[in-house]
This record gives sequence, C-alpha cells and structure tokens, in this order.
Amino acid sequence: MTFDRRFVRFLLVGLLNTLFGLGAYSLLVWMGLPIWAALVGGNAAGIAFNFFTTGHLVFSEVALGRLPRFVAAYFGLYLVNYVALRALLETGLDPIVSQVLLTPVMAVLSFYVMSRHVFGQPRNQDPS
Repeated sequence: MTFDRRFVRFLLVGLLNTLFGLGAYSLLVWMGLPIWAALVGGNAAGIAFNFFTTGHLVFSEVALGRLPRFVAAYFGLYLVNYVALRALLETGLDPIVSQVLLTPVMAVLSFYVMSRHVFGQPRNQDPS
C-alpha cells in the first residue's frame, strides 16, 4: 500500500476513532460519572479502540507487543499538542481556533510517529 493511501486511511480511521472516543465519554457522562472519570474512561476506551483500528485498518498489524509504544506515542503526541496549543493561546488566539489550526499538523505528526515508531518496525527490533 502506498504512503498516500495509508495516510488517507489513517485520516478516515482517525475520524472513526474520534467519534468512538467522544461516544464513550458521552456515555460515561450520561451514566452519571464525574467529568474527570468520564474523561479518563473515554480516553482509555479510545486508546484501546484506536490501537486496534489504526493497527488493523491502516498498518495491518495488531500485535499486542506494540501497545506500550502506541500508548507512549499517544502520550508524547498529547504533550506536543498541549505545548503548541499553549503557545498559540499566548498569542491571543481562541482555544478552539488554535486547536483547529494544530489539527492538520498533529495529524501528519501522528501518522509519522505511528508509521515509523509504532507500526513501522518489526516487534523484536529495538526502536532506537
């Protein structure tokens, strides 16, 4: 599969993953959980779901041995997103506009990280 087709699949699966995570969060809020618990639960469910959908539908690899790198990649991408978002907020931009501006950059960075550091190496290979 070519890079372009995989990237398009990545974007489409990302949309599916976003809808799932939002749905899980919303369900937990509807069930009466506190917001912090619903957010934690929604994110945990989302990461698990995302691992299987991204691994299978985009990279054709769902080995559980890759899960720690997947979670670490999500955490690292979150930190990059947070720092960039804070920087944009310091310029006076609206929080939603700032995140909208960051979304394409984060999508490309996320694809790169997932394709090179999570799903792009044999499981037995050291990621260094």
